[in-house]
Amino acid sequence: MPFYQKLNPKKNDDDKRTVERLLLLREQLDEIPKRTQKETLLLATWNIRDFDSADYGKRLDEAIHYIAEIIDRFDLVAVQEVNKDLTGLKRLLTVLGGYWDVIFTDTTLGTRGNQERMTFLYDKRKVKFGGLAGELVLPDENMKKEMKIKQLARTPFICGFTSGWTKFMLAMVHIYYGPQTAEPPERIEEIRQVARRLKERTIDEDAWARNLILLGDFNIYKPKNQTFKEIVNAGFHIPEELQKLPANVKQDRHYDQIAFMTRKGSLDWTGKAGVFNYYETVFRDTPEDKAIYMKYMPYYEKTTKGKLRKESSKAIYYQTYWRTHQMSDHLPMWVELKIDYSNEYLESKLK
Repeated sequence: MPFYQKLNPKKNDDDKRTVERLLLLREQLDEIPKRTQKETLLLATWNIRDFDSADYGKRLDEAIHYIAEIIDRFDLVAVQEVNKDLTGLKRLLTVLGGYWDVIFTDTTLGTRGNQERMTFLYDKRKVKFGGLAGELVLPDENMKKEMKIKQLARTPFICGFTSGWTKFMLAMVHIYYGPQTAEPPERIEEIRQVARRLKERTIDEDAWARNLILLGDFNIYKPKNQTFKEIVNAGFHIPEELQKLPANVKQDRHYDQIAFMTRKGSLDWTGKAGVFNYYETVFRDTPEDKAIYMKYMPYYEKTTKGKLRKESSKAIYYQTYWRTHQMSDHLPMWVELKIDYSNEYLESKLK
């Protein structure tokens, strides 16, 4: 469990609120299956918005505790949008404690990568890093042809892990967004290239593992869009349950996905999956919470052009911007996987 020692609710009203909300959050988190010692693996992907840039003020200690509490309900979490400045990540690891470890990328050059890192957080008691770590870079042929993209805006991060009886690769993406439309050509092409190239990795005779899970922020609007179809066309399987679960705060976009290219009997989905909406218990969209957090909010919003734009009210600012820079504008998506094949192995001995 996370470390709560620095919270002093008897002397600090903010800490008192944090403890009260942590208890509510822990109760809500019970909707996620319990972590097991060896039978199953709880895997999640979460885009934690600008973690932790100072554009809207650094995250409160309160928010760090909530984020740690959520992550601690899983065994392995793929996190997108970790900032070049690692202060926020270090604060999070301090609360998570020594059982948790981290692997992260460097930031890409130029503006398209937005100075972000891809990050895997995992509980060392359950998951072991297998030694494989790399980024997917498109081959030279993309430079020679008239392609819609010549290189990826943010290179996917691939790592190998073992847990229980299983050995698998995770490939994390944060796909180019571009125009605010459902199917811009560059976004489609990025997903197509990533899915196709990763499939090639699994059939390579020197592949580190045959099981591959592709996950992260794909910026997909709807499963009916071509952006989604490119993942499936490459041979990846996305459970229908996840296809019905939008993971943005407004719950109207399917940005986040978890897709499988795995061998049956070596890494199987248990049928349990979901999206966790923490705003039901923390930083709620209620008059009570809006009143509580007004004192923390700088009253402005930076547009993409760097100009200042006045909002109609602090309440709207809180709901749309400030609280999503405390927690996120994405919700964690999770799946439960089977990792114990002891019975199957013993049964095979009798054949």
